[in-house]
Amino acid sequence: MKKYLILFMLFIAIDATAQSWTKLYDYVDEFAFGLAKVTKGDKVGFVNTKGEVIVPLIYDEAMTFREGKATVRIDKKWGYLDSTGKLIEELKYEEAGCFRDSLAVVRLHNKFGYVNHLFQTVIPFQYEGARGFSEGLAPVSNSNGLWGYINKKGQMVFDYQYNFADFFVEGIARVMKNGNMIMIDKKGKEVKEPND
Repeated sequence: MKKYLILFMLFIAIDATAQSWTKLYDYVDEFAFGLAKVTKGDKVGFVNTKGEVIVPLIYDEAMTFREGKATVRIDKKWGYLDSTGKLIEELKYEEAGCFRDSLAVVRLHNKFGYVNHLFQTVIPFQYEGARGFSEGLAPVSNSNGLWGYINKKGQMVFDYQYNFADFFVEGIARVMKNGNMIMIDKKGKEVKEPND
């Protein structure tokens, strides 16, 4: 019993030490790739598990790491950091999303397209609106405000027909068609809500 009590007290002491640095920040996010987003005032940076600042709090906005990269913003321009905290893509995008399915949706010159991990354009900047990939498909919109889905080659899978389109999760996506919110499968067929 004494042995367990000592272990418990040691755990509390380690936990208290580990958590003491969190009080330095207004917000501490969960860790991803060994780094956690932290905010103080209106600036954002990243710390390691010891609370050491790896990315200085110089950014106006940042997203949690996904697929080894995080999007960051200063003023109105977005770029990307790698998991060491190094800026690996300059702050040049008007909008930038997290990497999903090895691609990230970004906006340049008021059009959305997709880049790979080397920041090469793999799907041209041609969409009025776009969201990230999920399960191999991404919602994109045209100049009429209608949404459809493309695959990772940029080919239309479902034509522009929805007023709203969301990510696919476990083979089902929520879309709005003719003012009605419905669920579709990856063949574009309407399906019942999972809990129905």
